Amino acid sequence: MSAPIRVVIADDHPMYRFGLHASLTSGGHIDVVAEAETGLELMAIVDRHRPDVVLTDLSMPGLDGAGATSRILQRYPAMGVLILTMHDEDEALFAALRAGARGYLLKDAERDDIVRAVLAVAAGDAVYGASVAGRIVDFFTGARQRYAPQVFPELTPRELDVLALVATGMGNHEIARRLVLSEKTIRNYVASILVKLQVPNRPAAVAKARDAGIGESD
Repeated sequence: MSAPIRVVIADDHPMYRFGLHASLTSGGHIDVVAEAETGLELMAIVDRHRPDVVLTDLSMPGLDGAGATSRILQRYPAMGVLILTMHDEDEALFAALRAGARGYLLKDAERDDIVRAVLAVAAGDAVYGASVAGRIVDFFTGARQRYAPQVFPELTPRELDVLALVATGMGNHEIARRLVLSEKTIRNYVASILVKLQVPNRPAAVAKARDAGIGESD
């Protein structure tokens, strides 16, 4: 019989941790080795126990779940992180994915679904709840236009169009031809984008856009 999957739980609600701990360990395939209620505590516990899987909420005092995930995976790139949260908005989902989480479930998931997700993430797979997976597919099949304004609400629709093309590596001349505008107009849009995004230059704007998933395959 293989050894149980070693899991650390992070959530700032003690009663939820208690119930989750009981649910995960009832089948004998998972061993919850420690619990945390803040992101910083999670970091220390992960360093101490080196679990197979980290099961964390997003909303925690101080360092949130996405921030903790990013730091954990910088130290332990092979470790599996599964998000279990009540937040189902796109911004939270894509922040977790950018941080490197390999799974994202909502807290209304059934106990068996959570257990299967933990085992799958431990095996190196990626697991998402049905509604979450649907939004990921939607994002990569056309909904980026709806997502971008949520990420950069300070930009106008036309500035978002320009930013998306800038992020693909296009120069001002190519963008002007694509949008049927003058190069001077495009330069003005780019200058406005740099100011609004508070970045010093074009490469920084490109990096910020790609971090948000914009422009990589447009």
